Amino acid sequence: MTLVVLAAGMGSRYGGMKQIDPITENGEFIIDFSVYDAIKAGFDKVVFIIKEEMLDDFKETVGKRVSPFIKVDYAFQKMDKNVPADKLTPGRTKPWGTTHALLCAKDKVTDNFAVLNADDFYGRGAFMAIADFLKNAKDTPDNMHAAMVGYVLGNTLTENGTVSRGVCVVEDGMLKEIVERTKIAPDGETAAFYEGDVKTALPYDTMVSMNFWGFTPSIFSYLEKSFAAFLDKTEGDPLKRECYLPMTVGEAMADGVCDVKAYKTDAKWYGVTYGEDKAAVMKGIRSFIDMGEYPNGLWK
Repeated sequence: MTLVVLAAGMGSRYGGMKQIDPITENGEFIIDFSVYDAIKAGFDKVVFIIKEEMLDDFKETVGKRVSPFIKVDYAFQKMDKNVPADKLTPGRTKPWGTTHALLCAKDKVTDNFAVLNADDFYGRGAFMAIADFLKNAKDTPDNMHAAMVGYVLGNTLTENGTVSRGVCVVEDGMLKEIVERTKIAPDGETAAFYEGDVKTALPYDTMVSMNFWGFTPSIFSYLEKSFAAFLDKTEGDPLKRECYLPMTVGEAMADGVCDVKAYKTDAKWYGVTYGEDKAAVMKGIRSFIDMGEYPNGLWK
């Protein structure tokens, strides 16, 4: 099984390269804990999707630390990769989104795989659930099978601004609908998401996606289709619009070509969307180390 880590985000809200910002006194990043948990769950390869200019820093930090324990490879999210020349937007510097990022790793992934964000701490249980699914996942001629780990919305918010989450509808353990909401924030007794000037309440116990997915390699053919359709659309700011992975999965379900098993966790999410989030992440990770869930120094 392969772990694919989405680490090419620019981190504009965070104010720095958050993917390689230490969160322990040993200099470990959130990515280190994800790779460590993946190894414990039985993954034997990791592919980091990064910007090409980050390669040396990644190899000298995370790559050097984890390579004795798991096979390591890299894929680059480039502005013109899988994008026809006539679809490139002059002046655009923002990546095309998580669907495009994963598509950039197509040549690096040949077996069942999980994909997640580099800047989110998911917890050991999430890896065990996805690994259990991937060990037995096989597509049928007419349908792809996928899985996701869903979190309770109230456990995934920050007090420092808005966040993006895939809001889920689940029935009998299967994902039925997912809608990407890009501006969610606490709002008294409920959370709320914003679309322009319109605010809509969202209960704290809503299940949301934190972009932790399990797929078979056949998903890549659908990613190509979805991203090509995205490029053909004209709505939205051409310099900022993105093709999100939850959106693509939702399209595949609507087309009747993919079903998604949903694993729910009550674990608290830790992540660094904003610079002010780092202190809480460091405290949370330290508590897991103090409880013995992780060694004080993952790779010693």
